[in-house]
Amino acid sequence: MNQTPGTAAVIGAGLIGKAWAIVFARAGWKVRLYDTSEAALEAAVPAIRTQLQMMQEQGMVDDPESALACISLHSTLEDVAAGVDYVQECGPEIEEVKAELFAELDRLVPAESVIASSTSAIVASKFSGNLAGRHRMLVAHPVNPPHLVPLVEIGPAEWTSEATVKKATDIMHAVRQSPILVKKEIDGFILNRLQAALLNEAVRLVQGGYVSPADLDKTLCDGLGLRWSFMGPFETIDLNAPAGVRDYAERYSPFFKRIVESQSSIPDWHGESLDEVDDYCRELLDVDQIAERSDWRDSRLAALRAHKDKSPGRPEK
Repeated sequence: MNQTPGTAAVIGAGLIGKAWAIVFARAGWKVRLYDTSEAALEAAVPAIRTQLQMMQEQGMVDDPESALACISLHSTLEDVAAGVDYVQECGPEIEEVKAELFAELDRLVPAESVIASSTSAIVASKFSGNLAGRHRMLVAHPVNPPHLVPLVEIGPAEWTSEATVKKATDIMHAVRQSPILVKKEIDGFILNRLQAALLNEAVRLVQGGYVSPADLDKTLCDGLGLRWSFMGPFETIDLNAPAGVRDYAERYSPFFKRIVESQSSIPDWHGESLDEVDDYCRELLDVDQIAERSDWRDSRLAALRAHKDKSPGRPEK
């Protein structure tokens, strides 16, 4: 579809807010970046410039300064909301705070505009239920950092209109994100539930003495992660049996049943139970090196994203 670039309001100039500003500005949208903290707004510009320059090195952005020029800074909701086409809220993960913020946005934002939340865990019905404009509110949950990892989970409440879902999905496609639909509200949405299942099993395997943290990470980096970077688990197993997914299920379902039965225990995520994992992570880098390592991660994600953007996708029938 062709979605003409419009004006997006990004509420919150933290890590996710800055990344969303890049997503929209890169696509030619005017971006109004809002925060109650003047310091956060001032720090946003150099941080965004650095990311855009890194993306230019990977061929993801042609002109960083032109993209940066699309972004304006605002300290009042009245300024940021007037005449805006789309709102991406990136405030605190506190239900009451989101409810108050969405009530204010509902009053200020044009009636036909979508109001979306970046929340990682709070379903839309928790903060939109009592509002007159609840039909135009939903979750648009990104993956950190969204300017490099394109998946966005579109999560409507039961009263969110189909037109709102379509408009939000179209906008995400237009700004080069990869939206999926969360068909029913569920705690953690889709990505975080999958991530939680994998993390719980990772902790369980390390705590059970089956594998070291380093070898667990290697299993993903040099194994599953390579396939999953361009092919999902269903397509993976479809190719792992001569006659496809049903053949795979017939061959391996008893094996998976045995594994599930052994995964009933809840791993311990507290205190000394994570010492081995923490020791491994701190051996890799000190806490004060995390920001630098995050920059390295972003550059590798940008290179992978650029490669995927240039590569052929799924075969067309």
